[in-house]
Amino acid sequence: MILGITVNNFLVFGGEAQMSLAADMRIKKFYSNVHSVGPFNVLKSACIYGGNNVGKTCMLKAIATIKAVLFDMDTGIPVNIFTDDPVCSLGVSFTHGDRAFCYQFSYDTTVEGGQPRGYVYERFAELTCDKSSNITEREIFVRDAVNNKYFFEGNEGLGDLLGLLSTSNILIYTVNDKKYPSVAECKSILTDFAGSIEVVDMNNIPIDKTVDVLKNNRAIRERTVELIKLADLDIDDYVYSDNTIRPASFRPQENALTLCGSPEDMYRLTSIHRGKAVRSLTFDSTGTKKMVAIASYIIEALTEGKILVVDEMDSSLHFKLTRAIVSLFNNELNSCAQLIFTVHDVTLLDCRRLFRRDQIWFASKDGEGVKLYSLASFMSRSGEGSDADIMERYKSGDLGALPEPDLIAVLLGRDEDEEEA
Repeated sequence: MILGITVNNFLVFGGEAQMSLAADMRIKKFYSNVHSVGPFNVLKSACIYGGNNVGKTCMLKAIATIKAVLFDMDTGIPVNIFTDDPVCSLGVSFTHGDRAFCYQFSYDTTVEGGQPRGYVYERFAELTCDKSSNITEREIFVRDAVNNKYFFEGNEGLGDLLGLLSTSNILIYTVNDKKYPSVAECKSILTDFAGSIEVVDMNNIPIDKTVDVLKNNRAIRERTVELIKLADLDIDDYVYSDNTIRPASFRPQENALTLCGSPEDMYRLTSIHRGKAVRSLTFDSTGTKKMVAIASYIIEALTEGKILVVDEMDSSLHFKLTRAIVSLFNNELNSCAQLIFTVHDVTLLDCRRLFRRDQIWFASKDGEGVKLYSLASFMSRSGEGSDADIMERYKSGDLGALPEPDLIAVLLGRDEDEEEA
């Protein structure tokens, strides 16, 4: 589970921004929304509110980028285009079993000899927490090409070797892990963490996972189908049909899903409505299709203890369905899965029945840049403690992170143009 994310000079973030998923245990409610890993208390879910293009999605992209880097996938690391700084820095703290770690890296996009300078800084450390909640870090390795600092715990020779290695990739892929067991252990921890992350965009969600579950994965097939059925009371069953249903004479009105590898698989997805089998692609609503696609991600996360990161989770879903998904992760029966998502639906701003204050985050943009802050820190600074009117306070602009489009100016401007003509 993720304890925190730090970004600096990444996409819209010109400076440093942090998002903590460590629970503030001074908040005395909804303990079921918190999972304890030894002395660390982790939030089971967290949401980010804000206007368009203020950094919500960029924070999720930071998580996706960290995953890609740890899996040695070349997806590019974008720096903020409004600064002259060529170095982007990302960091994550996370739990692994009953332990906790943090990993940070900096990537320099400056081109030298036809190639970027690359990963000029890396640091991996284990976190410990005492009874007073004081966190200390035990460094496992440091590779700092800027300050010529190189260190690997318990292996001075390996530390000296780090300064000779290429910075085109991170340490776990530049050192022979078969020769150095300590590197193999680090690689196992970091790649296991990366493998626990699933990042999806509800506006372009792949349906491959649900197709695969319906075809091959009996372990979670029944629970996935049950979730689909509960989301649409008119559906009796949802199956991957052995026979392709003859295409209807009309085409779907939208492309709600990212098509999977085989178009035939899409045609075989069949929903049973009142005993009648129909082709889901053309019959079911956009919301139902998206629920079909995300259902397998939800069940897999809850079953296998994964971190599900969802952009625009409320897209085309009824607000009660979105609340129900959040409640699945907040439930006391969930002991290891985590949900992080962006959302616009203000009905989720509910600290009386759904969220703790530290689970709600806001992203806002002003002349100085992008800011990220939690509801807990905002209300602590303001000295106001009521959870009763948070939705109204957000809608009125008291909590910030709320766009104020003056759309009427479009019509007024047209009238003025017509008068001048």
